[in-house]
Amino acid sequence: MSTPLSVQAPAPPVPPEPAVRSRRRLAGLLLCLLALAAVCLLSITIGTRNIAPHTVWDAFAHPVDSDDQTIVRELRLPRTVLGLLAGAALGVCGALIQAVTRNPLADTQVLGVNSGASLFVVVAIGLFGLTSIWAYVWFAFAGVAVALVLVYALGSAGSGGATPVRLTLAGVALGAVMDGISSGIRMVRPRAFDYLRFWDVGTLTGRPMPIAATVAVFILAGLVLAAVAARSLNAVALGDDLARSLGTSVTRTRVLTVAAVMLLAGGATAAVGPIGFVGLMVPHAVRWFTGPDQRWIMAYTAVAAPVLLLAADVVGRVVIRPGELRSGIVTALIGAPVLILLVRRAKARSV
Repeated sequence: MSTPLSVQAPAPPVPPEPAVRSRRRLAGLLLCLLALAAVCLLSITIGTRNIAPHTVWDAFAHPVDSDDQTIVRELRLPRTVLGLLAGAALGVCGALIQAVTRNPLADTQVLGVNSGASLFVVVAIGLFGLTSIWAYVWFAFAGVAVALVLVYALGSAGSGGATPVRLTLAGVALGAVMDGISSGIRMVRPRAFDYLRFWDVGTLTGRPMPIAATVAVFILAGLVLAAVAARSLNAVALGDDLARSLGTSVTRTRVLTVAAVMLLAGGATAAVGPIGFVGLMVPHAVRWFTGPDQRWIMAYTAVAAPVLLLAADVVGRVVIRPGELRSGIVTALIGAPVLILLVRRAKARSV
């Protein structure tokens, strides 16, 4: 006696690997956005002065003229907004430099870009007496451009061309020289030193909302240019010849990248000072999850870098209460060991 054949339902189609990877990336980006929302909330509610959560809520829902609400609206809110802008700018700027130079050690601090912007801002304030951000932000852009040109010229001189290690050494040396000149100008101009002594460390404090509104124009423009260049950077990362064979304009990509770096690094440095290592750490961290696709690296970095900067700012507010540790110091304490680790890994791969 024959038994009826069992009919099995067809197995569901297995989604292709790119689709699975894209969903994972989207889920990870959503988690980063949630982390960003959480750290923004912490930035508004936590400070050197204890303010009750309901008072923080009332500062926006039911505003009155009180000291606590004024601190929330006039000090903590602009600080948080500026942390969002500067963090995204510094992180994406580092990712752009790493992609276009194919240098895993690249960063605005390591390559002397921050020092160039800082020197030109010190010249604008110390020698020309320009104290409006609308005046000295243009000096910051010029400083970024000069630093990029000098670092590339020094790193590519001689036989062998511009290698990652040579660019790093050139950037560190040039940054030290520019920092020394900046210190000399501050010493001979005491009034400028008083104005610059907190800015030069790198901090989000003491920045009113008009400063954030001013640099927002430049930073958002830089982020748009970075998004436009991201797809082409995937091809450039394979090498100039292969990128051209794929139909990518290498010159156009580099021009877009340099313009974006000028806007991002110049705007962020003019507003918050030379905060380093954000652009070094964050792109490396997100690359472990996103892979080499520059579009995802840029998207993740634009969200994760403000998380790092605002978290460092919050830590600086509470670690030495009632005093405050500047954000640039906290990021340097984290970033210096990371740089040493990356250099050691690079040497190990070259052996």
